[in-house]
Amino acid sequence: MCVVSINVPDEILLDLHENEEDFAAYTKCMLAVDLYKNRKVSLGYCADIAGMAKEDFVKYLGKNGISIFSFESEKEFLEELANA
Repeated sequence: MCVVSINVPDEILLDLHENEEDFAAYTKCMLAVDLYKNRKVSLGYCADIAGMAKEDFVKYLGKNGISIFSFESEKEFLEELANA
């Protein structure tokens, strides 16, 4: 597994009232969400990046207003709905 480190001024953690571990967890989740929203990485890989089970990541996306479904048109959506 690749390890990426970034330098964050201590003042940011103080302003956010967060410790390093909580900030690292938040940063991993935000990276995973961004990669997923921009369709750079699969849902499973994004869940791994966020340190969550796939189901938990799907719920996290939903809580943040991000759908795991994407349709090119209303017609495509209605066809999928009819097939469900």
